[in-house]
Amino acid sequence: MSEKQFHEQCERTLRAIEDAIDACGVDVDTSRSGQVLELEFDDGSKIIVNGNEPVREIWVAARSGAFHYRADGGKWLDTRSGDELFLTLSRLVSQQAGSQVDLSGSD
Repeated sequence: MSEKQFHEQCERTLRAIEDAIDACGVDVDTSRSGQVLELEFDDGSKIIVNGNEPVREIWVAARSGAFHYRADGGKWLDTRSGDELFLTLSRLVSQQAGSQVDLSGSD
């Protein structure tokens, strides 16, 4: 994947995450700077989602750990577990928001 392709795909994915968070009905503040998306919860905890252009990955940092995702067949898959990005984000946001959230249909 070229740098330009990664940038475009990462941008689409970050926008989809923002849209999914806005639509899920949970009180989560989002802020964005370039390829870094910050989700902040009522308790002050955060989830950071960022594009890492040199390695063509999306990285997620949450209270429960850090995850790296690589594009594979139109999906972002965890480099260790193979889990899909939006499924993992659904779980992480649910944990930190204290309310069940499903973002998996948003990719």
